[in-house]
Formats: sequence, structure tokens, C-alpha cells
Amino acid sequence: MCAMVLVADDDPRHAEGIRRYLVADGHETTVVHDGRAALDAARQGRPDLLILDVMMPGMDGLEVCRTLRQESNVLVLMLTARSTERDLLLGLELGADDYLTKPFSPRELVARTRTLLRRASRGVPEPTAGSSRQIGRISVDPVGHQVTVDGEPIECTRGEFAILAAMSEQPDRVFTRAQLLHHTRGFDRSSTERTIDVHVMNLRRKVEADPRHPEQLLTVHGVGYKLTLGPTS
Repeated sequence: MCAMVLVADDDPRHAEGIRRYLVADGHETTVVHDGRAALDAARQGRPDLLILDVMMPGMDGLEVCRTLRQESNVLVLMLTARSTERDLLLGLELGADDYLTKPFSPRELVARTRTLLRRASRGVPEPTAGSSRQIGRISVDPVGHQVTVDGEPIECTRGEFAILAAMSEQPDRVFTRAQLLHHTRGFDRSSTERTIDVHVMNLRRKVEADPRHPEQLLTVHGVGYKLTLGPTS
């Protein structure tokens, strides 16, 4: 699958290495070296995927991601040298689709790129027209890629929408984190199941009246999560 990829990394040598591997994999690739240039290039060029280093001058990658998520659904793969879980997951909270921790192998980068592009092109399995799913206060429209709560639309990232779409097909079914990962991006289970917890936490902020005491998006301890109709009274 040929795609337009924008690489934003302040290390010219590192960025050029990434560019060469992506070009060899068949992608049209552009490189910039600071956050503001990344934001401008993403707005003007409308890439299919942005590979975004966190630590950059002018505007860091987290701020670029935060700004772009208010304007665009471009795929974002973040590169970070930070090793704490909080730093790694902050990008996902801001709407990044995946992340890699430096150092990483070029082959892993290419594999993650392929996975993101394949998942995005495949999307949610196509349902028939008019098949919006109403689960309590939450409505999920897989065709229109829309979620509403009590009739009010909410904005979801790709990962968040994929989770709701999957769970809305089978209300009250308990999904493991590994199963939900398969529906989002198919990350390596051993290192990324925690990302599902982040997506669920963000979803609760958007769909629950009280995220600290959820009534529909419930935790099944030791197993995973389920989507229920909520209180009947």
C-alpha cells in the first residue's frame, strides 16, 4: 500500500534513515526537522501518516499532536526516547494512533506503518445502511463513523471509535484487552495492552455522566471490559 508519509524528527541523520526505509517500502516520504514545520506540512500536504518525534525544537511532538487532533484525523505514530509509562501514554491520550520507543529497528517501524495504514484502510467492517446501534444512552453509527450520547455528538479518536464499534456489536459481552487491541491496531500484546486502559479512560470522560462511577463502560476485573445498557430505572 503506497501512502504519503510525513516524518518529523530533529535529528537529520535519523530522519533520513527513516525516509529511506519508507521509500524502499513504496511510500512517498517528506522530512521536516521541527514541530512548527511538521504542523505546517501536515496542514498543507495532508499526509496519510505522520511519524512524529516527541522531542523537537520550537514545538514538541505532543503539542503538534494535540493541535492536529483538533483539525484532522491523520494517522500519528509517535517516536519517543522517554521511558516512563506516563510519558509513553500521554501521546495516546492526545490522540496518537501508536508509538515507538527509541531505539527501535527500522523493520519494526515499517511493520507498524503497514499495520496502521492497513487498519485505517480497512476501517470498521461495513454494516448495512441505517444500522446505528443504540446501547443505553450511547449510539454508535459504524457507517457514518459517529458516536452520540443522549443525542449529542462526541469526538472520538480512531482507537476509541474502534473499541466502541466492536463492543456495540455485542452488548454485555466481556472483551479482553487483547481482543480490543485486535480491533484497534493489533499491537504487540505484551507491551501495549495498557493502551486499551487509556482509551477506555478517555471514553468514560466522554460517554459517562460520572467517569469515576461508570454505568455503561464497565470493568470486569481480571478479564477486560464490557458495554452495557446501563441502569434501567
